[in-house]
Amino acid sequence: LRAVINVEGNFLPNIDYEHAFRRGVRALNVSPVFAEPVAEVALGMALDLARGISRSDRYFRQGVEKYGLAANRDAYSLRRQTIGFIGMGDLGRAILPLLAPFDPHVLAYDPWLPGDYLASLGCAAASLDAVLAQSRVIFVVAGATSQNQGFLGAAEFASMRANASLILVSRAGVVDFDAMLDAVECGHIRVATDVFPQEPLPANHRARQLDGILLS
Repeated sequence: LRAVINVEGNFLPNIDYEHAFRRGVRALNVSPVFAEPVAEVALGMALDLARGISRSDRYFRQGVEKYGLAANRDAYSLRRQTIGFIGMGDLGRAILPLLAPFDPHVLAYDPWLPGDYLASLGCAAASLDAVLAQSRVIFVVAGATSQNQGFLGAAEFASMRANASLILVSRAGVVDFDAMLDAVECGHIRVATDVFPQEPLPANHRARQLDGILLS
């Protein structure tokens, strides 16, 4: 055996990595390939949260749509916004070039990466507190580890700008999911997510009933 190719995109504890490395067996991962389509979804989510696209569609179908200023009162543009990243792995690096036409100011928090490397990507290295407090849009692309389970909780969501958008496209385990939904329900932030603590999401899960969250 010379290699194990993980086609799911995660490094799960289902391989004895220490033994494999000692024997010269390489563990390979497809995450750089997976990152590209997920990055497109992430950008679409950010645009939707900013412009209320799917929300307007729902309102039309319910017969309660609005027009003109009333329909756009809470909308904002992605152009020249401060956009934050929590994590800057394969997925973060795939999202960055898609944001370039919007001329954003990008802040990145990743404790595993040095500031000069982040700068080479066009990002300003920042603390987690700074990313949360200053960003209009935040992409959560941090991988889940044994040390960061639920590290984004109620205090972190409360520290975000009012009406800021959080796009969760890495792993549900890095957030306190209930606290995130609380922040949506009270109207403090907007959220888009394509990961959930339980999949399939239960039919009676409260996330399905909230208007300020985009589910994918």
